Amino acid sequence: MNIKNTTLSFFLLASVHLFSQETVVNKDVVRVETKLSYLDSIKKTFIKDDLASCVDSLWMKELTNLDLYNNLSEDIKNINIDQIVDYELPTALLKERLAAMDAKSPFNIEYNQGLENIIKSFLKNRKKSFERLMGTSEYYFPIFEEALAKQNVPLEIKYLAIVESALNPKAVSKMGATGLWQFMYQTGKQYGLKIDSYVDERSDPLKASEAAAQYMTNMYKIFGDWDLVLASYNSGPGNVAKAIRRSGGQQNYWNIRKNLPKETQGYVPAFLATMYIYEYHKEHGIVPNRASVKHFETDTIMIKKQMTFRQISDLLDVSVAQLQVLNPSYKLNVIPFYHDKNHYLRLPQEKIAVFASNEDQIYAYTQYESDKREKPFQIEKAIVAKDTASSIQKIAGSQTTYYKVKRGDNLSVIARKYDVDVADLKKWNKLRSNALAYGKSLKIMMGQTDVATVIKAPKIDPVPSAIISNNQRIVASEMKANKEEKTKKIAQSEAIASTATAFYVVQKGDNLGSIANKYDVTVAEIQEWNHLSNNYVQLGASLQVVKKALESKDELASGAARKDIEYVVLQGDNLGNVAKKFGASLADLKQWNNLPNNSIGVGATLIVAKDELVINTNKATVSSFKKKTNIAESSKKEAIDYYVKKGDSLYSISKKYPGVTISDLKKWNGIRSEELKPGMKLKING
Repeated sequence: MNIKNTTLSFFLLASVHLFSQETVVNKDVVRVETKLSYLDSIKKTFIKDDLASCVDSLWMKELTNLDLYNNLSEDIKNINIDQIVDYELPTALLKERLAAMDAKSPFNIEYNQGLENIIKSFLKNRKKSFERLMGTSEYYFPIFEEALAKQNVPLEIKYLAIVESALNPKAVSKMGATGLWQFMYQTGKQYGLKIDSYVDERSDPLKASEAAAQYMTNMYKIFGDWDLVLASYNSGPGNVAKAIRRSGGQQNYWNIRKNLPKETQGYVPAFLATMYIYEYHKEHGIVPNRASVKHFETDTIMIKKQMTFRQISDLLDVSVAQLQVLNPSYKLNVIPFYHDKNHYLRLPQEKIAVFASNEDQIYAYTQYESDKREKPFQIEKAIVAKDTASSIQKIAGSQTTYYKVKRGDNLSVIARKYDVDVADLKKWNKLRSNALAYGKSLKIMMGQTDVATVIKAPKIDPVPSAIISNNQRIVASEMKANKEEKTKKIAQSEAIASTATAFYVVQKGDNLGSIANKYDVTVAEIQEWNHLSNNYVQLGASLQVVKKALESKDELASGAARKDIEYVVLQGDNLGNVAKKFGASLADLKQWNNLPNNSIGVGATLIVAKDELVINTNKATVSSFKKKTNIAESSKKEAIDYYVKKGDSLYSISKKYPGVTISDLKKWNGIRSEELKPGMKLKING
């Protein structure tokens, strides 16, 4: 018994000793406080609301999807209402239902074989489409009904927006008609819709609906028949008047239909068929996809400073896609600020509460973002260092912390959280791809060491300088008494300062090639600085661009030198990707390094550039390397093959690729007319 007690006591003492060791080790671990970005620090001061709502991502995708509009428009344009459709709907029952609809509608809803055919066609081929449309209409129909009721226009006109745009505010026809109600440019202007570089109110559900109601009222004063009003909305009042004359003065739509343009011949039947399906969808087993957000669950707030959707998304945690759906009239994902015109932002109600409670912080952040952008004819003054010796100093020492990957994380999110680059994360953790495993611990080097040159000299006026990427700060000093030395120092400071971080907001027609050319950098560099995986950029996006230092004899005289650039081969490298990284050819690399073949070993030192300019460094390094990649070659995008789908036009295809015009498509593909056939292969950026 004593032996057992003694043994137990021994193990207990050993366990206490081990536990105490572990405690001591944990105490020695340096806890590094996460560096907050300016955005995070702003959001940390927000007054939080308990309210929370989530917009169904599938519903949001549906509101921005143009496929349904293209397919429905093509059906209406090419529909043959004289073609018999095999569908189980007794003619007698259909006549009875149409008569019931006619009794409570100002439209002339009378049975005819053509109307029966189109109703059966929609029921047979478009059931799923109407389920989706009915979900979307839960958001838009209350807006339409309010506008129509104000003008005393029949509420059934709301179904016309389905025929016109499939309830997509971003829909654009081949002729340029835009928005839910498909207003042409001149008609939109005529009815007071504002259209400029930033705003197109033809896509604004409220204002476009008011304009459509006013148009209907004016046309009814002319024709006195709602069927003819619908026909005039599609083809114009002039074509309806011509059809009446050609029909011998008859004024019933069905009597003049054959004298109307082909598209208008199927237009009113499509409207009546849509009305029927909405009225009797339950009887035909059509179950609407319910919308997660109704119009009354949103509200508006007036904007007092220009803001981008990206800034609002970052601040309020609302997706850009949701902002686009709720605010479709803003063409460039930017809400402008004019002194003579108010602009409003529509948000879910709980987000309106957050915005209203934190306006000062939100506008402070937008001003901060604006101040970071490069201003024309503006030179920032450098900070003068006092009583310092000329030396190369470390700004900050590096500290290591670890982050455990959570569900939904990706490298971009983690890099943004810790204010580091994705490329650095991959390097520190030896990652070959962007894929992350749930629960994996990532090494993060906080406060990575940076280098700056500080020069001791008597005090004079500061010379121009700028903040350089990776928090480098070039400090200009006072000039020495010797005039020759003074000139050299100024030249050196200005040369380094010319490598300055700047931000560029993407404009209409921009592409990475044109932006790279403008700032004298390569496409690959812009992609690396902004973590872009392809060559496409979104309108209104803010891109980091960096101007390269200027070469001059003074720079060479003031510490710059031309040296060979060396690179140490890392795991996963091959000669091809090293050549691509430094803008060199395989032949050059093999010649410079006396390589008999393409094999390279990990840890080997390669010369990747010859006779390159290196400033203020004793030894040439990769970070000081100035790439020689030809910008004209980098700016060229790879050709993409696009196969024409049903309903496609040159205009709709050009809209899918930023910076691509109809004339570009014609030139690349040798097309003279605008007629396209499904299955045709088109070259993009050919």
